[in-house]
This record gives sequence, structure tokens and C-alpha cells, in this order.
Amino acid sequence: MTILDKIIVEKRKEVAKLVNQTFDQIDDVPKPVKTFKQAIDEQNKMGIIAEIKRASPSKGMINEGVDPIKQAEIYAKNGANAISVLTDYPFFKGTMDDLRAVRAVVDIPILCKDFIIDKVQIDQAKAAGANIILLIAAALDDTDLTELYHYAKDLELEVICEVYDETEMERVLTLEPEIIGVNNRNLKTFEVELDNTAKLASMVTNPDTIFISESGIQTKSDVETVARAGADAILVGETFMRASNVEEAIKEFQVPLPDKARN
Repeated sequence: MTILDKIIVEKRKEVAKLVNQTFDQIDDVPKPVKTFKQAIDEQNKMGIIAEIKRASPSKGMINEGVDPIKQAEIYAKNGANAISVLTDYPFFKGTMDDLRAVRAVVDIPILCKDFIIDKVQIDQAKAAGANIILLIAAALDDTDLTELYHYAKDLELEVICEVYDETEMERVLTLEPEIIGVNNRNLKTFEVELDNTAKLASMVTNPDTIFISESGIQTKSDVETVARAGADAILVGETFMRASNVEEAIKEFQVPLPDKARN
């Protein structure tokens, strides 16, 4: 059984407990002025989704004592276009309470980063204040991927469709998504190959599609590498969570995008 298989087993248990629940929408919180896509479309530097991640299956504990509120405020004040909040507890030590806490203090979009396999998880994420959800092609069949995508869009959520290989990219492209993320990490083995971004970039032919490189980005050189490959934005967790100077790290990663004329 792969790591992804183990995660999905746990998700099914969670979903069974969530089904038929209703979730109170949090009110009186900052609302994003722009969507994530709007923010990326309007700038000519690398977009940043900065992640709050305490732990991972591959690296173990990364930053156990992180204060999600303080971390989020640092991200927002230093140019992050969105904040990703891990809400999986068994494998990443995150909670939906983390997302709610972050929503209360920032006015940029928030991504609920989880392994979504059911509509009830989308309802829960929206109620907690998420503006973006992640749908992982490797975790979903075509029917579920399509159904969950349109369900989220109907709720006026942005959706990042995440792929790892050519087959998954072909599946996702049938949805004509606005945002595609390439995971440089194989979710079955958790091995990372940064050149995965370049390998799949040519398959995204719609110039309006936001193309994100996810995982394994540790240095400014890595950011420049995925920028040359065609990435409009990056999702970075571990590097920011371990950084001694988070502000400096975020600013350093906002490199100019080559051959982009965004107004």
C-alpha cells in the first residue's frame, strides 16, 4: 500500500464522520479583494502560495510549534498571493481550526490543502473560510474529479487541479480548468523531481491557465528553474516553515517571470 493509499483510507474514515453534518459559515472576517487567479494575472513576478505545514509523511515533524496566525501574517505582509493551510491531521498535523484562525487575520485567498474525496469536505472548507480547494487527480477517478470540480466552482471556490504525470494532465485538461498545479513529488513514493514541472508544462496550451509548480522548491535557483519552465506561481511549504528569516525567503522567491507581459 502506497502512502497515498494510506491517506485515502484515513480520509474515508473522516468523510464517514462528516456526512450529514452542517457547517456554520464564519462571518465578520476579511474577504479577499482579488481571487488568486486575478492576482497572478496582474503581476509579472512569480506568484507565491505560502503554506502552513507542521509535518509531512516524508519529512516527519517540520515545525511543530508554528503559530498559524503569526506565520500567516508574515506571509501576507511579504507578498504571498495566497496561503495554503494543511488541514489533514493524521499525516500533516494540521486542522480545520488552523484554517479558521488564518481566515480571521488575512485578506488574501486561502487554500484548504487536503485530500478531498467528497463534497462534504468542500462544504466544510468553504464554511471555515477557504477560497480555494485542491483536487488531486491521483486520488480521484474521472467521475469524482469532474463532479467535485463543478461542485466547488458552483460554490464560487477556485480549484487547483493537481497532476503528477502526463496521464493525469490529460484527464484534468478535459475540465478546462483555470488553475493547474504540477506536483514535483510522487504521492505514491514521495520522491521529488523538480524537472517534473518542465516535463508537463508544454501540455498546458491555454495562455489563460495559471500554471503552478508544487513541492521541492528550496532555493531562488529552483524558483528560476520552474519560471523558465513556464510556472506562473509556486506552492512552497517546508522551505518557508524551516526558514530562519521567512520574510526574506518569500521576497527572494518573487523572481521576474520570463517572457510574460501581464498588465
